[in-house]
Amino acid sequence: MSTSSPATIEDVARIAQVSIATVSRAIHTPEKVANSTRLKVNQAIAITGYTTNAMARSLRLGRSNMILVVAPDIGDPNFSNILVGLENEARAHGYGILIGHTQNDPQRGLEYLKFLNSNQAAGLILFTGILPFGHQSMTARLPPSVGVFEPVYNGGIPYVGVDDIEGARKAVDLLIAEGHRKIAFIGDSRTRLAYSRRRQGYDAGLDAAGVPVGERIILEGDGTIESGRLALEQLFMRDTLPSAFMCVNDQTAIGVMIGLGARGYDIPNDFSVTGFDDVPQASFMTPALTTIRQPRTAIGKSAMALLFELLSNSEPAETEILLRPDLIVRNSVSAPSRRLQKR
Repeated sequence: MSTSSPATIEDVARIAQVSIATVSRAIHTPEKVANSTRLKVNQAIAITGYTTNAMARSLRLGRSNMILVVAPDIGDPNFSNILVGLENEARAHGYGILIGHTQNDPQRGLEYLKFLNSNQAAGLILFTGILPFGHQSMTARLPPSVGVFEPVYNGGIPYVGVDDIEGARKAVDLLIAEGHRKIAFIGDSRTRLAYSRRRQGYDAGLDAAGVPVGERIILEGDGTIESGRLALEQLFMRDTLPSAFMCVNDQTAIGVMIGLGARGYDIPNDFSVTGFDDVPQASFMTPALTTIRQPRTAIGKSAMALLFELLSNSEPAETEILLRPDLIVRNSVSAPSRRLQKR
């Protein structure tokens, strides 16, 4: 009976159509690799199931030395840098990483849940923010697990991420300091806890500035470029334009900027825009986007360290670890436009 050989780095390079050296850089120093190349490599890893030598060692020892990392979108610019921190910490403990790409498909999520229940991974790092619904018996048998980047909405799982409230507060305080009071929040969500926390930071900043609740402009969104553009169009249709847009993430902010540019407006002279995350594209926008930077590699390292606390059967000192964000001031914010204020 023939058995298939485990995937190698050469397999990943062949499918991604890049060199082996590029695959290595994409895994270990992703900040040095173009976004499009990282995406191709991550997709090839997901297709081949490529892992480090820890898998073979696990088979020899009869126990798993692998950590399953489940993510909805491995092309998300935030994923690769968090993965660096996760993998470096895992390697330091003699463990390897398996990547599970759900593509926001509940059926794929269920398949990875079955994989975990077969004891093929020692622990779980969850990027999705949710556990599969309707499968309580399997969920109850999960190995030690940690949520990262997005708090787990329905699981009560320990979490490591950025302090979303503090980050949003820094963005709104900057806009207030520039003289803005009519600030729209783009990207509110009832299901994504990270986004709702950013909304809390927005409200806290406007509360402190004395801006009445009735004067606040809130639009929902899903964190995509298209959702930012559509939110902008809604505001133009309502004729209730703010002087500044505080966006739930950089992708949303880029959508707003694209929409404003298509209408002939100048940023920041006509409108100010802020984002959240500091993805690589943010610094290449015209103008460069003012945003909140997440310490992504540190988040990954802290999340894996917390998981190893759980694996050692010790009670962690904290079940939620929030790292401090940084305000990155670029060129998309200025004082409110006097011309538009007179409309």
